[in-house]
Amino acid sequence: MELRTLRYFVAVAEELHFGRAAARLHMSQPPLSRAIKQLETELGATLLHRSARGVTLTPAGAVLLDEARSLLDRTDRIRARVAAEAGPATLTVGLLGDGTDLSARRLADAHRRRHPDIEVRIRETDLTDPTCGLRAGQVDIALTRAPFDETGLTVRRLRTDPVGAVLRTDDPLASRTCLDLADLAGRRWFRFPDGTDPLWASYWAGGATRGGPVVRAVQECRQAVLWNGTVGITPLGHDMPEGLTAVPLADMAPSRVVVAWNAGDTNPLIPSFVRIATATHRR
Repeated sequence: MELRTLRYFVAVAEELHFGRAAARLHMSQPPLSRAIKQLETELGATLLHRSARGVTLTPAGAVLLDEARSLLDRTDRIRARVAAEAGPATLTVGLLGDGTDLSARRLADAHRRRHPDIEVRIRETDLTDPTCGLRAGQVDIALTRAPFDETGLTVRRLRTDPVGAVLRTDDPLASRTCLDLADLAGRRWFRFPDGTDPLWASYWAGGATRGGPVVRAVQECRQAVLWNGTVGITPLGHDMPEGLTAVPLADMAPSRVVVAWNAGDTNPLIPSFVRIATATHRR
């Protein structure tokens, strides 16, 4: 068995969908399907049940998934240890400022346990750069949110979060249990500066052109609502400061927490970081 084939299998087993796995691996679906079929032939076992409704793991597939994760994790650690021995090992991680991902602390703890000799440098960016400095070469990898222009990047989805409208607690809509974007038509929204990634800016504006105060950071977003009665969008699950509330939006696609890095980057510390991030966000 080749490590590459095991990575293919893990992607399919985690996504439970050949199309999504192929997109995650940046390859077309037919060669991925052939590789999994060849793996099943080599092992003499059916690893996946395929049906019109999707893919499920067989008992043999579940065993292989557990073993493959352990083996690939061990391989990543070997790469990281060799890199550390060869010289000072440093990984620069980009994060969106103001703690937009609640699992970052769990990821930090897991990464430190796995790689205590690697120095992790954190670069926080404001909300105007969803790639957290990747395109400028300021970071090796980014823990961020999508959507944004993924040209030249490799992006792995870690989790999806429902979103809601940020409102003052005395807003007439604040007592509602759920809203649609149409309920917010005609309202002023906080918005990002001109020049911000168009996909990113459009998502957080609910897919429409909005007028309202320009903001660059999470706290500026909240203050714009508090002081001006504007509205905006936030991932649910974050504690709102006094005077503000978040009401779920029924017709908004969830916010995707992702890890991203420059396509083709051979930094040996990146695969282990991605694997640990995937595991910690799966809990």
